[in-house]
Amino acid sequence: MAQEIVIGMDAKRLVRNATGLGNYGRTLVNDLVAASTDDWHFQLYAPDKGRPELWARVSPSSKIEWSYPEVSLSFQRSLWRIGKGIIRDMQRDGVQLFHGLSGELPRGIRQSGIKSVVTIHDLIFLRHPEYYHWLDTKIYAWKFQYTCREADCIIAISECTKQDVMEFGGVPDEKIKVIYQSCNPKYKEPLSADALNAVRQKFCLPHRFLLSVGTIERRKNLMLAVKALDLLPMDIHLVAVGRQTDYVKEFPKSNRVHLLSGVSDEELAALYLLAEVFVYPSRYEGFGIPIIEAIHSGLPVVACTGSCLEEAGGPDNLYVGPDAVEDFSHAVRQVLLGAEGRDERVRRSREYVRRFEGQDVAGQVMDIYWDMLGSR
Repeated sequence: MAQEIVIGMDAKRLVRNATGLGNYGRTLVNDLVAASTDDWHFQLYAPDKGRPELWARVSPSSKIEWSYPEVSLSFQRSLWRIGKGIIRDMQRDGVQLFHGLSGELPRGIRQSGIKSVVTIHDLIFLRHPEYYHWLDTKIYAWKFQYTCREADCIIAISECTKQDVMEFGGVPDEKIKVIYQSCNPKYKEPLSADALNAVRQKFCLPHRFLLSVGTIERRKNLMLAVKALDLLPMDIHLVAVGRQTDYVKEFPKSNRVHLLSGVSDEELAALYLLAEVFVYPSRYEGFGIPIIEAIHSGLPVVACTGSCLEEAGGPDNLYVGPDAVEDFSHAVRQVLLGAEGRDERVRRSREYVRRFEGQDVAGQVMDIYWDMLGSR
Protein backbone atom coordinates (compact mmCIF):
# COMPACT_ATOMS: atom_id res chain seq x y z
CA MET A 1 0.00 0.00 0.00
CA ALA A 2 1.33 3.43 -0.97
CA GLN A 3 2.41 5.74 1.86
CA GLU A 4 -0.02 8.61 2.44
CA ILE A 5 1.13 12.04 1.27
CA VAL A 6 -0.08 14.81 3.57
CA ILE A 7 -0.09 18.37 2.23
CA GLY A 8 -0.93 21.21 4.60
CA MET A 9 -2.46 24.42 3.23
CA ASP A 10 -3.20 27.88 4.56
CA ALA A 11 -6.97 28.04 4.07
CA LYS A 12 -7.79 31.42 5.64
CA ARG A 13 -8.57 33.07 2.30
CA LEU A 14 -10.58 30.07 1.12
CA VAL A 15 -13.22 30.72 3.79
CA ARG A 16 -13.03 34.52 3.97
CA ASN A 17 -12.35 35.96 0.51
CA ALA A 18 -15.04 35.74 -2.16
CA THR A 19 -12.71 36.82 -4.98
CA GLY A 20 -8.98 37.05 -5.68
CA LEU A 21 -6.93 34.98 -3.24
CA GLY A 22 -10.02 33.02 -2.21
CA ASN A 23 -10.84 31.98 -5.75
CA TYR A 24 -7.22 31.01 -6.37
CA GLY A 25 -7.09 28.76 -3.32
CA ARG A 26 -10.49 27.11 -3.79
CA THR A 27 -9.91 26.41 -7.49
CA LEU A 28 -6.44 25.00 -6.85
CA VAL A 29 -7.59 22.76 -4.01
CA ASN A 30 -10.47 21.41 -6.08
CA ASP A 31 -8.16 20.78 -9.04
CA LEU A 32 -5.54 19.06 -6.85
CA VAL A 33 -8.14 16.77 -5.35
CA ALA A 34 -9.39 15.84 -8.82
CA ALA A 35 -5.87 15.26 -10.18
CA SER A 36 -4.40 13.28 -7.24
CA THR A 37 -4.61 9.61 -6.34
CA ASP A 38 -6.26 8.21 -3.20
CA ASP A 39 -3.05 8.29 -1.17
CA TRP A 40 -2.99 12.11 -1.22
CA HIS A 41 -4.45 13.98 1.74
CA PHE A 42 -4.98 17.75 2.00
CA GLN A 43 -5.11 19.28 5.49
CA LEU A 44 -6.69 22.75 5.29
CA TYR A 45 -5.79 25.08 8.16
CA ALA A 46 -8.07 28.07 8.79
CA PRO A 47 -8.43 30.32 11.86
CA ASP A 48 -12.21 29.76 11.77
CA LYS A 49 -14.95 28.40 9.49
CA GLY A 50 -15.42 31.80 7.87
CA ARG A 51 -18.33 32.26 5.51
CA PRO A 52 -20.39 29.09 4.94
CA GLU A 53 -21.08 29.91 1.28
CA LEU A 54 -17.32 30.12 0.61
CA TRP A 55 -16.45 27.04 2.65
CA ALA A 56 -19.03 25.15 0.59
CA ARG A 57 -17.23 25.99 -2.68
CA VAL A 58 -14.47 23.54 -1.76
CA SER A 59 -15.70 20.24 -3.19
CA PRO A 60 -16.46 17.59 -0.54
CA SER A 61 -13.83 14.86 -0.60
CA SER A 62 -12.42 12.17 1.66
CA LYS A 63 -8.99 13.57 0.73
CA ILE A 64 -9.73 16.86 2.53
CA GLU A 65 -9.78 17.57 6.25
CA TRP A 66 -10.25 20.98 7.88
CA SER A 67 -8.33 22.08 10.99
CA TYR A 68 -9.05 25.04 13.27
CA PRO A 69 -7.26 26.35 16.38
CA GLU A 70 -8.54 25.30 19.80
CA VAL A 71 -8.76 28.91 20.98
CA SER A 72 -11.67 31.33 20.99
CA LEU A 73 -10.36 34.89 20.85
CA SER A 74 -9.68 36.52 17.47
CA PHE A 75 -6.11 37.59 18.29
CA GLN A 76 -5.33 34.06 19.52
CA ARG A 77 -6.54 32.59 16.22
CA SER A 78 -4.38 35.09 14.32
CA LEU A 79 -1.32 34.16 16.39
CA TRP A 80 -2.02 30.44 15.85
CA ARG A 81 -2.02 30.90 12.07
CA ILE A 82 1.33 32.72 11.86
CA GLY A 83 3.38 30.91 14.51
CA LYS A 84 4.05 27.82 16.56
CA GLY A 85 0.41 26.86 17.02
CA ILE A 86 -0.20 25.86 13.41
CA ILE A 87 3.22 24.20 13.21
CA ARG A 88 2.43 22.01 16.25
CA ASP A 89 -0.85 21.03 14.64
CA MET A 90 0.87 20.19 11.36
CA GLN A 91 3.40 18.01 13.16
CA ARG A 92 0.51 16.26 14.94
CA ASP A 93 -1.24 15.70 11.60
CA GLY A 94 1.86 14.29 9.86
CA VAL A 95 2.12 17.12 7.32
CA GLN A 96 5.12 16.64 5.05
CA LEU A 97 4.80 19.82 3.02
CA PHE A 98 2.98 23.11 3.64
CA HIS A 99 1.68 25.40 0.88
CA GLY A 100 1.12 29.05 1.77
CA LEU A 101 -1.58 29.94 -0.74
CA SER A 102 -1.62 33.67 -0.07
CA GLY A 103 2.00 34.81 0.12
CA GLU A 104 2.70 33.93 3.78
CA LEU A 105 4.36 31.19 5.80
CA PRO A 106 4.13 30.58 9.57
CA ARG A 107 7.14 31.57 11.65
CA GLY A 108 9.59 28.74 12.26
CA ILE A 109 8.45 26.40 9.51
CA ARG A 110 11.95 25.81 8.15
CA GLN A 111 13.22 24.95 11.64
CA SER A 112 10.32 22.48 12.06
CA GLY A 113 11.58 20.33 9.19
CA ILE A 114 8.33 20.68 7.20
CA LYS A 115 9.02 21.58 3.58
CA SER A 116 7.30 24.72 2.32
CA VAL A 117 5.99 26.19 -0.91
CA VAL A 118 4.44 29.65 -1.10
CA THR A 119 2.41 31.31 -3.84
CA ILE A 120 3.12 35.01 -4.27
CA HIS A 121 0.40 36.78 -6.23
CA ASP A 122 1.72 40.32 -6.49
CA LEU A 123 3.99 42.89 -4.86
CA ILE A 124 1.82 45.93 -5.52
CA PHE A 125 2.52 47.18 -1.98
CA LEU A 126 6.19 47.53 -3.01
CA ARG A 127 5.72 48.53 -6.63
CA HIS A 128 2.96 51.06 -5.83
CA PRO A 129 3.04 51.85 -2.09
CA GLU A 130 0.94 54.97 -2.72
CA TYR A 131 -2.16 52.76 -2.73
CA TYR A 132 -1.56 51.52 0.84
CA HIS A 133 -1.31 52.92 4.35
CA TRP A 134 2.37 53.34 5.18
CA LEU A 135 2.19 50.99 8.18
CA ASP A 136 0.53 48.25 6.12
CA THR A 137 3.30 48.59 3.56
CA LYS A 138 5.96 48.08 6.25
CA ILE A 139 4.19 45.00 7.65
CA TYR A 140 3.64 43.45 4.21
CA ALA A 141 7.27 44.11 3.25
CA TRP A 142 8.54 42.45 6.43
CA LYS A 143 6.34 39.39 5.85
CA PHE A 144 7.51 39.19 2.24
CA GLN A 145 11.21 39.26 3.14
CA TYR A 146 10.70 36.59 5.81
CA THR A 147 8.73 34.37 3.45
CA CYS A 148 11.43 34.60 0.78
CA ARG A 149 14.03 33.39 3.29
CA GLU A 150 11.89 30.55 4.72
CA ALA A 151 10.32 29.08 1.57
CA ASP A 152 11.91 26.09 -0.14
CA CYS A 153 10.14 27.07 -3.36
CA ILE A 154 8.18 30.12 -4.52
CA ILE A 155 5.34 29.96 -7.03
CA ALA A 156 4.75 33.22 -8.90
CA ILE A 157 1.43 33.54 -10.72
CA SER A 158 2.99 35.42 -13.65
CA GLU A 159 6.35 36.29 -15.18
CA CYS A 160 5.68 39.86 -14.06
CA THR A 161 5.36 38.75 -10.43
CA LYS A 162 8.46 36.55 -10.75
CA GLN A 163 10.51 39.55 -11.86
CA ASP A 164 9.17 41.57 -8.93
CA VAL A 165 10.08 38.79 -6.46
CA MET A 166 13.61 38.65 -7.86
CA GLU A 167 13.97 42.44 -7.76
CA PHE A 168 12.48 43.20 -4.34
CA GLY A 169 13.32 39.94 -2.57
CA GLY A 170 16.73 39.18 -4.02
CA VAL A 171 15.51 35.66 -4.77
CA PRO A 172 17.46 33.64 -7.35
CA ASP A 173 15.71 32.62 -10.55
CA GLU A 174 15.96 28.89 -9.84
CA LYS A 175 13.95 29.18 -6.60
CA ILE A 176 10.89 30.60 -8.40
CA LYS A 177 8.45 28.69 -10.62
CA VAL A 178 5.83 30.48 -12.70
CA ILE A 179 2.49 28.69 -12.59
CA TYR A 180 -0.46 30.64 -13.88
CA GLN A 181 -3.81 30.82 -12.12
CA SER A 182 -6.55 28.58 -13.36
CA CYS A 183 -10.06 29.77 -14.11
CA ASN A 184 -13.28 28.29 -12.77
CA PRO A 185 -14.69 26.12 -15.59
CA LYS A 186 -18.17 27.62 -15.15
CA TYR A 187 -17.11 30.55 -17.34
CA LYS A 188 -16.90 28.20 -20.30
CA GLU A 189 -20.42 26.90 -19.85
CA PRO A 190 -23.47 28.26 -21.73
CA LEU A 191 -26.54 29.57 -19.91
CA SER A 192 -30.16 29.41 -21.01
CA ALA A 193 -31.92 32.44 -22.44
CA ASP A 194 -34.21 32.42 -19.41
CA ALA A 195 -31.27 32.56 -17.01
CA LEU A 196 -29.70 35.43 -18.93
CA ASN A 197 -32.97 37.36 -19.09
CA ALA A 198 -33.49 36.91 -15.35
CA VAL A 199 -30.11 38.53 -14.62
CA ARG A 200 -30.73 41.32 -17.13
CA GLN A 201 -34.04 42.12 -15.46
CA LYS A 202 -32.76 41.83 -11.89
CA PHE A 203 -30.04 44.41 -12.45
CA CYS A 204 -31.96 46.54 -15.01
CA LEU A 205 -29.12 46.11 -17.48
CA PRO A 206 -28.90 48.13 -20.68
CA HIS A 207 -28.95 46.32 -24.01
CA ARG A 208 -25.30 47.09 -24.82
CA PHE A 209 -22.60 47.44 -22.20
CA LEU A 210 -18.93 47.14 -21.40
CA LEU A 211 -18.19 45.00 -18.34
CA SER A 212 -15.50 45.50 -15.69
CA VAL A 213 -14.96 43.17 -12.69
CA GLY A 214 -12.95 43.94 -9.57
CA THR A 215 -12.86 46.14 -6.50
CA ILE A 216 -13.68 49.69 -7.54
CA GLU A 217 -10.62 51.40 -6.10
CA ARG A 218 -8.09 53.92 -7.39
CA ARG A 219 -5.50 51.36 -8.51
CA LYS A 220 -8.10 49.63 -10.68
CA ASN A 221 -8.41 52.91 -12.59
CA LEU A 222 -12.05 52.54 -13.66
CA MET A 223 -12.18 56.30 -14.26
CA LEU A 224 -10.43 55.67 -17.58
CA ALA A 225 -13.39 53.63 -18.82
CA VAL A 226 -15.87 56.13 -17.37
CA LYS A 227 -14.25 59.00 -19.28
CA ALA A 228 -14.02 56.92 -22.47
CA LEU A 229 -17.82 56.52 -22.51
CA ASP A 230 -18.15 60.12 -23.75
CA LEU A 231 -16.25 59.11 -26.91
CA LEU A 232 -18.33 55.99 -27.59
CA PRO A 233 -21.80 55.54 -29.11
CA MET A 234 -24.52 56.79 -26.75
CA ASP A 235 -26.15 53.37 -26.43
CA ILE A 236 -22.95 51.87 -24.95
CA HIS A 237 -23.02 51.72 -21.13
CA LEU A 238 -20.48 50.60 -18.51
CA VAL A 239 -21.32 47.95 -15.89
CA ALA A 240 -18.77 47.55 -13.09
CA VAL A 241 -19.02 44.66 -10.63
CA GLY A 242 -17.15 44.82 -7.35
CA ARG A 243 -16.86 46.22 -3.86
CA GLN A 244 -17.04 50.01 -3.93
CA THR A 245 -14.61 52.36 -2.17
CA ASP A 246 -14.61 56.14 -1.78
CA TYR A 247 -13.02 56.29 -5.24
CA VAL A 248 -16.51 56.09 -6.79
CA LYS A 249 -17.31 59.55 -5.38
CA GLU A 250 -14.98 61.01 -8.00
CA PHE A 251 -16.98 59.62 -10.93
CA PRO A 252 -19.03 62.16 -12.87
CA LYS A 253 -22.78 61.67 -12.64
CA SER A 254 -23.91 59.51 -15.56
CA ASN A 255 -26.88 57.30 -16.32
CA ARG A 256 -24.56 55.21 -18.47
CA VAL A 257 -22.46 53.96 -15.51
CA HIS A 258 -23.91 51.08 -13.46
CA LEU A 259 -22.12 49.93 -10.30
CA LEU A 260 -23.11 46.50 -8.98
CA SER A 261 -22.14 44.71 -5.77
CA GLY A 262 -23.34 41.55 -4.05
CA VAL A 263 -23.35 39.67 -7.36
CA SER A 264 -23.33 35.87 -7.04
CA ASP A 265 -21.00 33.61 -9.03
CA GLU A 266 -23.89 32.45 -11.19
CA GLU A 267 -24.99 36.03 -11.88
CA LEU A 268 -21.43 37.05 -12.73
CA ALA A 269 -21.21 34.24 -15.29
CA ALA A 270 -24.39 35.62 -16.89
CA LEU A 271 -23.02 39.17 -16.90
CA TYR A 272 -19.98 38.02 -18.87
CA LEU A 273 -22.28 36.41 -21.45
CA LEU A 274 -24.51 39.49 -21.70
CA ALA A 275 -21.67 42.00 -22.11
CA GLU A 276 -20.24 43.19 -25.42
CA VAL A 277 -16.63 43.94 -24.38
CA PHE A 278 -14.63 43.34 -21.21
CA VAL A 279 -12.55 46.28 -19.97
CA TYR A 280 -9.81 46.08 -17.35
CA PRO A 281 -8.09 49.47 -17.03
CA SER A 282 -6.06 48.61 -13.89
CA ARG A 283 -2.72 50.32 -13.45
CA TYR A 284 -1.09 47.25 -11.89
CA GLU A 285 -2.01 43.60 -11.28
CA GLY A 286 -0.24 40.41 -10.32
CA PHE A 287 -2.11 38.55 -13.03
CA GLY A 288 -5.73 39.50 -13.83
CA ILE A 289 -7.94 36.41 -13.61
CA PRO A 290 -11.10 38.35 -14.71
CA ILE A 291 -9.48 38.67 -18.14
CA ILE A 292 -9.29 34.88 -18.39
CA GLU A 293 -12.90 34.55 -17.26
CA ALA A 294 -14.00 37.08 -19.87
CA ILE A 295 -12.14 35.35 -22.70
CA HIS A 296 -13.62 31.97 -21.74
CA SER A 297 -17.02 33.69 -21.91
CA GLY A 298 -16.37 34.82 -25.48
CA LEU A 299 -15.49 38.47 -24.88
CA PRO A 300 -12.77 40.58 -26.46
CA VAL A 301 -10.69 42.50 -23.89
CA VAL A 302 -9.40 46.06 -23.69
CA ALA A 303 -6.89 46.51 -20.84
CA CYS A 304 -3.91 48.66 -19.84
CA THR A 305 -0.18 48.34 -20.25
CA GLY A 306 2.29 48.49 -17.39
CA SER A 307 1.95 45.19 -15.55
CA CYS A 308 0.98 41.63 -16.48
CA LEU A 309 -2.30 42.13 -18.31
CA GLU A 310 -0.81 41.46 -21.76
CA GLU A 311 0.57 38.24 -20.28
CA ALA A 312 -2.90 37.24 -19.08
CA GLY A 313 -4.86 38.23 -22.20
CA GLY A 314 -2.37 37.40 -24.94
CA PRO A 315 -1.52 39.20 -28.18
CA ASP A 316 -4.99 39.29 -29.75
CA ASN A 317 -6.55 41.68 -27.26
CA LEU A 318 -5.91 45.42 -27.06
CA TYR A 319 -3.84 47.34 -24.49
CA VAL A 320 -3.39 51.09 -24.01
CA GLY A 321 -1.73 53.42 -21.52
CA PRO A 322 -3.58 53.83 -18.20
CA ASP A 323 -4.21 57.56 -18.84
CA ALA A 324 -4.96 57.40 -22.58
CA VAL A 325 -8.70 58.10 -22.77
CA GLU A 326 -8.86 58.52 -26.56
CA ASP A 327 -6.76 55.41 -27.16
CA PHE A 328 -8.99 53.45 -24.80
CA SER A 329 -12.18 54.50 -26.58
CA HIS A 330 -10.60 53.76 -29.97
CA ALA A 331 -9.61 50.26 -28.80
CA VAL A 332 -13.15 49.59 -27.58
CA ARG A 333 -14.57 50.65 -30.95
CA GLN A 334 -12.30 48.10 -32.66
CA VAL A 335 -13.91 45.20 -30.81
CA LEU A 336 -17.59 46.14 -30.55
CA LEU A 337 -20.12 43.77 -32.08
CA GLY A 338 -19.86 43.90 -35.84
CA ALA A 339 -16.28 45.22 -35.87
CA GLU A 340 -14.02 43.60 -38.44
CA GLY A 341 -11.88 40.82 -36.96
CA ARG A 342 -13.68 40.69 -33.59
CA ASP A 343 -14.68 37.02 -33.84
CA GLU A 344 -11.19 36.00 -34.92
CA ARG A 345 -9.67 37.87 -31.96
CA VAL A 346 -11.96 35.99 -29.58
CA ARG A 347 -11.17 32.64 -31.19
CA ARG A 348 -7.40 33.15 -30.99
CA SER A 349 -7.66 34.45 -27.43
CA ARG A 350 -9.52 31.32 -26.37
CA GLU A 351 -6.70 29.25 -27.83
CA TYR A 352 -4.18 31.37 -25.91
CA VAL A 353 -5.84 30.95 -22.49
CA ARG A 354 -5.98 27.17 -22.76
CA ARG A 355 -2.55 27.26 -21.03
CA PHE A 356 -4.30 28.38 -17.84
CA GLU A 357 -6.74 25.48 -17.58
CA GLY A 358 -7.12 23.80 -14.19
CA GLN A 359 -5.77 20.29 -14.55
CA ASP A 360 -2.57 21.58 -16.16
CA VAL A 361 -2.10 24.01 -13.28
CA ALA A 362 -2.71 21.27 -10.70
CA GLY A 363 -0.24 19.00 -12.46
CA GLN A 364 2.48 21.64 -12.35
CA VAL A 365 1.87 22.28 -8.65
CA MET A 366 1.98 18.54 -7.92
CA ASP A 367 5.32 18.31 -9.76
CA ILE A 368 6.70 20.90 -7.34
CA TYR A 369 5.34 18.94 -4.39
CA TRP A 370 7.05 15.79 -5.67
CA ASP A 371 10.34 17.67 -6.11
CA MET A 372 10.12 18.98 -2.55
CA LEU A 373 9.23 15.56 -1.11
CA GLY A 374 12.03 13.90 -3.04
CA SER A 375 10.14 10.86 -4.30
CA ARG A 376 7.29 9.63 -6.50
